[in-house]
Amino acid sequence: MLNGKLSKGVYSKDVILDIIAKIGTDGALYKAMEFVGPALKSMSMEARMTITNMAIEAGGKNGIIGFDDVTKKYLDEHLKDKKAYKVYESDADAKYDQTIEIDCSKLEPMVAFPHLPSGGKEIGDCKGLAMNQAYIGSCTNGRIEDLRIAAKIMKGKTVKIRTIIVPATPVIWKQAMDEKLFDIFYAAGCVVSAPTCGACLGGFMGILAAGEKCISTTNRNFVGRMGSPKSEVYLASPATAAASAIEGKLVDPRKYL
Repeated sequence: MLNGKLSKGVYSKDVILDIIAKIGTDGALYKAMEFVGPALKSMSMEARMTITNMAIEAGGKNGIIGFDDVTKKYLDEHLKDKKAYKVYESDADAKYDQTIEIDCSKLEPMVAFPHLPSGGKEIGDCKGLAMNQAYIGSCTNGRIEDLRIAAKIMKGKTVKIRTIIVPATPVIWKQAMDEKLFDIFYAAGCVVSAPTCGACLGGFMGILAAGEKCISTTNRNFVGRMGSPKSEVYLASPATAAASAIEGKLVDPRKYL
């Protein structure tokens, strides 16, 4: 149950990292995770996708968010064939294995330390740790909303570390280009990739060397996930990753918002 409302500088990525930190990577093992509550009302479909995307990182079989006006608007805008769809809801008398209540208004920007997504710490407890790379993208946080957040923080500034921007799809890549977000990233000293999984799973562009630390918006930070087994991946929101790229160390993104 996601109560309250997210405060400025706190995003859905912080919500799911907080949840996984609480229940662990096996906390929902082979179960469905259903997310409900008033905090969802202010979240876009993209923000919700970040939460459901990472349900698997808690061992979940799937992640579910109920149908509402946000869902309907998204479907109306994106369904090309406009075919009728069927809405499924949880049974009113459904029994849940466990219910966890979270006051989202009290959440802080989170960073999941190596080598598990459950290693979440509040930014106030870990700010200042030096990074070698920032990676903003992936299926978890490579959507246009994420790129807009990063661009807003980076506009007029220069990154201090290797920073790679990876739009999730060709459509998002084109949209970001049309909105001139790439101009902001290039001016800041970032590298923009074609849509790809890239370094998230050790593919290419941003593969980490031994001893390197990366602040990343991806979904996993297992040993050797992005390169050398002696490297380290720290998971965070696009805002936290962008702010950290500017200073070359873990930073509270709220100072730039």
